[in-house]
Parts: sequence; C-alpha cells; structure tokens
Amino acid sequence: MQENLALKCTECNRKTYTTSKNPKQHTAKMEMSKHCKFCKKHTLHKETKIK
Repeated sequence: MQENLALKCTECNRKTYTTSKNPKQHTAKMEMSKHCKFCKKHTLHKETKIK
C-alpha cells in the first residue's frame, strides 16, 4: 500500500516534488535535500499531503 505525498521547500514553502512511500515501513516524515527551481539552490524539502 503506497501513499502519495508532496515534498515542500522549507525556504519558499512551495510544493515542488511528488513521491510515494510505504507508511508501514517508513513511519517518520520524509526529509531530503533537493533542488528547488524557485529558490535556484539545494534546500531541505519536507513531506506534506497532496490535496
């Protein structure tokens, strides 16, 4: 059972990436360093829900 989610930039607060994860195997919220095309640099992106 995969759960779809969005990754939100912590600096500009825009949702720039979508991904999925298995909530039974990964219970913690995802955080990863990704390139934000709006900030034009690598920033920390955190998991949010897709609406």
